[in-house]
Amino acid sequence: MCKKLQIHNSTVEFLIFQLESKEEGIEVLYQDETLWLTQDAIATLFDKGRSTIAEHLQNIFQSLELQEDSVCRKFRRTAADGKSYATKYYNLDAVISVGYRANSVRATQFRQWCTYVLRQFAIRGYVIDKKRMENGTFINEDYFEHLLAEIREIRLSERRFYQKLTDIYATSIDYNRDAPTTRMFFKKVQNKMHYAVHGHIAAELIVERANAEKEHMGLTSWEKAPNGKIVKTDVSIAKNYLKETELESMGRIVNAFLDLAEDRAKRHIPMTMEDWAARIDKFLDSDDRPILVDIGTISAEQAKLYCRNRV
Repeated sequence: MCKKLQIHNSTVEFLIFQLESKEEGIEVLYQDETLWLTQDAIATLFDKGRSTIAEHLQNIFQSLELQEDSVCRKFRRTAADGKSYATKYYNLDAVISVGYRANSVRATQFRQWCTYVLRQFAIRGYVIDKKRMENGTFINEDYFEHLLAEIREIRLSERRFYQKLTDIYATSIDYNRDAPTTRMFFKKVQNKMHYAVHGHIAAELIVERANAEKEHMGLTSWEKAPNGKIVKTDVSIAKNYLKETELESMGRIVNAFLDLAEDRAKRHIPMTMEDWAARIDKFLDSDDRPILVDIGTISAEQAKLYCRNRV
């Protein structure tokens, strides 16, 4: 069983639901943060006659399970004769209610697909069809122009070095902030940058350089530097212990990675979450930088406790 989603381009509102690889696709309309189907589409979806679907809808409205004016709307649709007609569409609530009367298994499958679609629209404003993405057939020039502008905005932002890398990752064409790949990337990217520059993860750097006997406790920068008081939050930030040469090195790494991201966008190469997650290590390795392969020997909590007890 293969789940396949097709869209014509990154801004179009019509999608195709196709569960089995050989079955005919069903046209679905995305509008106002939900999905809409005609009665004919609902009938095809659940493999029932149109009259059966009409009867189910009538029963749903008569029993007050749903209000018709809340789940039914007319949209203009171009027919086979080339003319535009106002056609009744029913939203996801109505479709699922019909489904549990007509074909509950199919209704569950459709609801799962819809959950994915709506989540993608909420996150990125469009839905990804991996097959068509690989073929480069649905991403148009506007997509890459927008992506280039986004990358350049990231470059000019005041965010920390590693945050710029997470921002680049968030431009992934299939970005999902709740995906395991995302959680792992966000968890590791800061330590990858530190390790590439000085051979330690952030927590190890803090423990190695935090020293109450040194001037400014070993810090090279803090929020109210150079004359302001050092507070506990200052001593638990690894970047505050970096030497000027190390900061410059980290800056060069990030800028070079942004150059790579911009170049790929100019060459119209779409990047997925997996692509960016793998690209970080490839990029560092190509520059003969040490690659972090484990989680280090000291946790972030251990480092915080260590240095705050010495303030």
